[in-house]
Amino acid sequence: MKQINITHYSDVLCVWAYVSEIRVDELIDNFGEKVDFEFLFFSVFGNAVGKIDKAWENKGGRRAYSEHVQKIVREFGHLGVHEDIWVKDAPYSSLPSHLYLCAAQIAEENGTLATGTFNHLAWQMRKSFFSEARDISNTAIIKEIIEEQNLPISEFESSIANGKAYAVLSEHMQRALDKHVRSSPTLTFNEDRQRLTGNVGYRILEANVRELLERPEDQQTWC
Repeated sequence: MKQINITHYSDVLCVWAYVSEIRVDELIDNFGEKVDFEFLFFSVFGNAVGKIDKAWENKGGRRAYSEHVQKIVREFGHLGVHEDIWVKDAPYSSLPSHLYLCAAQIAEENGTLATGTFNHLAWQMRKSFFSEARDISNTAIIKEIIEEQNLPISEFESSIANGKAYAVLSEHMQRALDKHVRSSPTLTFNEDRQRLTGNVGYRILEANVRELLERPEDQQTWC
């Protein structure tokens, strides 16, 4: 069976990654094992509060950015968004969440967490922030979310304590840097010959996958 490898780069605090997750899920549901996703994190909001305060200093500040994010989410209609997002308990950085999610990837690959745990937890992290305005840069909040999913916190802390989770996150960020990834989310196909970034509709994602699945292996590129 022909399989399409897709690399998905995102930041857990990115609103466009939040609203587009349903499209990724639909792609997986519709194509099943014909698509193989690799999820990587890179730092758009590594200094989240500093970034927003600087960018929106002359445009109404953090409250104006909050209203901007709320407007984006509500236009899609299928997701919740908190009225005080980025104002109440604004996270300082996406890096702590990324670190724990990398730990989830390690545990899933080792078989100590069930298949699908990482994807589910990544969604819960995003949902907790966008719909509940929880500070997912706070380690105590991150652990609460993990425990709410009935997951053993020890599986996360072990790979953080021994440095493996840091190493995986560092690799994610280096790969994004090497590939000049600057937008969240970014999806790359066909060994990075095709790239989709930002707010991309489902039909465009589907068309790219179908084109790769249906194209003969020996077909030459137009160049």
